[in-house]
Amino acid sequence: MDKPYDIRVATEVAYLPDQSDPDNDQYVFAYTMTVTNAGSVPARIVSRHWVITDGNQQVQEVRGVGVVGQQPVLKPGESFEYTSGASIPTQVGTMRGEYQMIADDGHTFDADIPQFTLSVPRTLH
Repeated sequence: MDKPYDIRVATEVAYLPDQSDPDNDQYVFAYTMTVTNAGSVPARIVSRHWVITDGNQQVQEVRGVGVVGQQPVLKPGESFEYTSGASIPTQVGTMRGEYQMIADDGHTFDADIPQFTLSVPRTLH
């Protein structure tokens, strides 16, 4: 079954203790996104929309052009990987969103970014 517009998104998250400041409620995370075109039509990431929710259920929305200053075109079977960061005021939060895509045939569509967790690893004493 051929799906022309099929973008898969995978995420890896890392807590950055050296950039965080727990005494001032600042927890910094790096996330690496791997965006893969599993469809049959080349498509460009034109913009992104993030919904970031902290442990207090405070929501911030972020919209921007492209990803890390680029608008990569993904041919069928190609992946684009990038790393970015987020800062929240709690030890745990979530991120989800979508990429706005435009295919070579002019079709525009959203690629869903499944929700993932930002979490400070538990420390054993």
